[in-house]
Amino acid sequence: MDIIEKFKKQLEGIELKAELEETGEVIEIKDVVAKISGLKNVENFELIFFEEANTYGLALNLEEFEVGAVILGDVTKIREGHIVKRTGSVFSINVGEELLGRVVDPLGNPIDGKGEIKTKQRLPLERRGPSVMDRQPVSEPLHTGIKIVDALTPIGRGQRQLIIGDKGIGKTAVAIDAIINQKNEKDRPVCIYVACGQKKSKVKRLVKTLEDNGALDYSIIVAAFPDDPASFLYLAPFAGVTMGEYFRDKGEHALLVYDDLTRQAWAWREISLILRRPPGREAYPGDVFYLHSRLLERAAKLSSEKGEGSLTALPIIETQAGDISGYIPTNVISITDGQIFLDSNLFRKEQKPAMDIGASVSRVGSHAQTKAMKKACGSLKLNLTQFQELERFSEFTEELDPDTKKILERGKAIIEILKQEDLKPLSFEKEAVIIYAATSCSIEDLKEEDVGSFQEKLFEEIQITKPEIFEEIKNTRDISDIVKKEIEDIVNKVKESYGSKSS
Repeated sequence: MDIIEKFKKQLEGIELKAELEETGEVIEIKDVVAKISGLKNVENFELIFFEEANTYGLALNLEEFEVGAVILGDVTKIREGHIVKRTGSVFSINVGEELLGRVVDPLGNPIDGKGEIKTKQRLPLERRGPSVMDRQPVSEPLHTGIKIVDALTPIGRGQRQLIIGDKGIGKTAVAIDAIINQKNEKDRPVCIYVACGQKKSKVKRLVKTLEDNGALDYSIIVAAFPDDPASFLYLAPFAGVTMGEYFRDKGEHALLVYDDLTRQAWAWREISLILRRPPGREAYPGDVFYLHSRLLERAAKLSSEKGEGSLTALPIIETQAGDISGYIPTNVISITDGQIFLDSNLFRKEQKPAMDIGASVSRVGSHAQTKAMKKACGSLKLNLTQFQELERFSEFTEELDPDTKKILERGKAIIEILKQEDLKPLSFEKEAVIIYAATSCSIEDLKEEDVGSFQEKLFEEIQITKPEIFEEIKNTRDISDIVKKEIEDIVNKVKESYGSKSS
């Protein structure tokens, strides 16, 4: 059964209403767009039906004498003169728990070979985001399991945090780690990954990775591939956010990854130019900002009256040669609540994640952190900022005073602590312990090459001698003075095994 037949089966309950049974005629076909005469009362984003081709389209341009519609199926079957009918229904897709663990296309059809998906509810793709009165401030943390992110650019449930950087430097890895880390989180969110223009091989690897890490059961993957029509790439993010809203509106939580919105902008530019919408900067239509803003505004933390559900968005944007001042990057930066900027130079220096501390920010900040994390990383940003300034200065001189040397050594040790391999997210309590050790204990006494193994030995020592440290931090979300002293004692004990003096 081909894609459009599956889509038709989903729409069996939507019949052509007699009073809306207006017909039109195809007058022109251009790539994925059909120009249609007639259909005088058709509405924007309404489904229309091409009879002879047995396929559907989506009305986008409502002009005085014709309608411009994007085709949701095989374009080669449609010819000039074909009859087109209204359906009287806006474009909607299947939503529900039945989609968990599945890979679907932007029309909601399964593409993973696991059989049909039977859901009980459908929602329209185009919906307004919650009003200001229906929201509440973001205050509940969504831990990614990535130390540098949770410490310096914390993400809260209901936040929109941009992941931005050049191609192939770990943007998707940050998002996938965040999804895997939700496995052991309290009130675990449903995770939705939108692959917009990603290769089939990449999506296949992603599915295997999630499966191997036990994360596929609470995830949904919406995939639009590079060889799909531009309409699919345009609709895929809207399909993902609609699925997420179902869980948000039920009072549950959802995490949504758009990978990536650059390709959606390319698809919308292609469709708009064929529809003859006036091109603007870099040939993008004037509404490309509205395209992304109406998508990302649907992420929210709902008020108590609305059930306190949340939808967190992690859009990904690809830059060219690290240029965050490009048209699409600046658009999305202005919409979101902060960004994680990955730098290709840091990536080449094998700093992973390659997050640029100066260009990365979270506008929600410590409001999305627990007491434990606030206490652990209190002086972290200051230490790193001092280190970066002095590191640049030290390149021009060989003579450094002892205080400057100490700051540089401390900075290098903290950078080593914050390094983390892909697909190895840390639990919240382990993050809090190691970041507290980095900021409040003298880890600069360690050799740079020993810092990585020091972290593992510290966790191992706590697990053997004082496992209640992890339990208390996990349960109370705080680090008491007693726990601080216990951590410091164990840090000093582990340092001694490296021949380092206790502070």
